[in-house]
Amino acid sequence: MELTPVMDPEALNRFLDTDFPQLHTDGKVFEVTNVAPGAVVLRLMPNGRHLRPGGTVSGPTLFALADVGAYCAVLAHIGPVALAVTTSLNINFLRKPEPGPLSCTCRILKLGKRLAVVEASISGEADDDLVAHATATYSIPPR
Repeated sequence: MELTPVMDPEALNRFLDTDFPQLHTDGKVFEVTNVAPGAVVLRLMPNGRHLRPGGTVSGPTLFALADVGAYCAVLAHIGPVALAVTTSLNINFLRKPEPGPLSCTCRILKLGKRLAVVEASISGEADDDLVAHATATYSIPPR
């Protein structure tokens, strides 16, 4: 399945800035860094709000990273559809991430007219060890 992106990183970042400004309440921490056929990479620069006791990035932050990344992967291939919504997201936390930059690589597994399924792999930028893996399904509104 060859998917052709219709939005580049700059367009996705602009969309997030204008349509979802709440993502950056405590400063801009999410950034789309790459778009490729069927894939998107989203970077998280966590701040104190994203950390938990024990010196690690919190589970809710990893969940949000997977959700925003998968959402961006879908939008990169269907265009800026604000009303595409998450219908399910399952995440497995694999190891404790260090409190530094994280990268979420999202691959589209299925892109239909009504549903999209995306796989999200989260790792620290210092190494390639996965810290979390998620699968997400999005409902795409009729055009």
